[in-house]
Amino acid sequence: MNIPFAQVLDKAQEYKADMTRFLRDMIAIPSESCDEEKVVLRIKEEMEKVGFDKVEIDPMGNVLGWIGHGPHLIAMDAHIDTVGVGNMDNWDFDPYEGMEDDEVIGGRGASDQEGGMASMVYAGKIIKDLGLEDEYTLLVTGTVQEEDCDGLCWQYIIQESNIRPEFVVSTEPTDCQIYRGQRGRMEIRVEVAGVSCHGSAPERGDNAIFKMGHMLSDIETLSANLGDDSFLGKGTLTVSEVFFTSPSRCAVADSCAVSIDRRLTWGETWEGAIKEIEELESVKKFGGKVTMYDYDRPAYTGLVYPTECYFPAWVIDEKHVATKTLEASYELLFDKKPTVDKWTFSTNGVSIMGRYGIPVIGFGPGKEPEAHAPNEKTWKDHLVTCAAMYAVIPQMYLKELKK
Repeated sequence: MNIPFAQVLDKAQEYKADMTRFLRDMIAIPSESCDEEKVVLRIKEEMEKVGFDKVEIDPMGNVLGWIGHGPHLIAMDAHIDTVGVGNMDNWDFDPYEGMEDDEVIGGRGASDQEGGMASMVYAGKIIKDLGLEDEYTLLVTGTVQEEDCDGLCWQYIIQESNIRPEFVVSTEPTDCQIYRGQRGRMEIRVEVAGVSCHGSAPERGDNAIFKMGHMLSDIETLSANLGDDSFLGKGTLTVSEVFFTSPSRCAVADSCAVSIDRRLTWGETWEGAIKEIEELESVKKFGGKVTMYDYDRPAYTGLVYPTECYFPAWVIDEKHVATKTLEASYELLFDKKPTVDKWTFSTNGVSIMGRYGIPVIGFGPGKEPEAHAPNEKTWKDHLVTCAAMYAVIPQMYLKELKK
């Protein structure tokens, strides 16, 4: 079947107002991690309205929409949870009431990443309108808990629902560019013990905060000497939290701990990241304990699906059929070559490809710097561009397979 690219673009433009309305509806529903039920139900309603063949909500609370019945299973994913709004003084408008002008839509989740969901749902409508179903089944997922524990939702989908697509399009924000990888990450805890005593005679105790000070100095030095990769860039670490215990403000602290956000570039491992901290001189001297966090927060459905807080790096080859599919789709739709790059932040690809080896390729509305920021926004033209891309990708994939 020949793909009617001009008609697809016309349809995507025709549905700009519908996508805008749908996105604003999602923004208006607070949906932080583990509290996504209402926005999931709103998405289910829209999928059914535009004609998806089947829509269901799994036991974790992910919404799954299906189009077609062909043998090639292709998935497209958007996480539909958001972070909180932070300090309201930094917002120029209500983050849930949102805002809109001729070009942009504002509100929490606009770029990260409910805009991707709006474009995917209306790509499904374009497929139905133009009869673009073929030898494929398209699965559109609105996934939960990503902001809390990226990839956990897809651990569940793959392991428990036994769904394994041939490849997955992540609709995280890419500024309508093609992204083919990201650094991994892990969450590390470093703790050290001390002995409390009265603050008037600190020499009687053993101050855990002073010990941690030495360890933090060594950790900062380590941060400048991590792995590097020509495509994904440098590994990084930053101390994100500090904890302590002490009997009072007039006492010596008897424990201190820090959390470390560790970004892993290609070739770095979680074992290596733990070991390089364990081997720091001050950590060995003061008996510091280095561990990886676990995650076991219940989903809004009540399901607990525990995992360790390790999220592997991944890269899809520039010559992979999924990469070629997106490049060809973009060129034929827009008559220009796409930019191919990578994410700075983390996505559900850490599980889909990082853990399970299922190829992931990114293309989404919105821009990375909007994520988690006040006055978050996305662009209406991005919604149109992405809806058109998502509508043609499945058939273009079939064509690329035959080459």
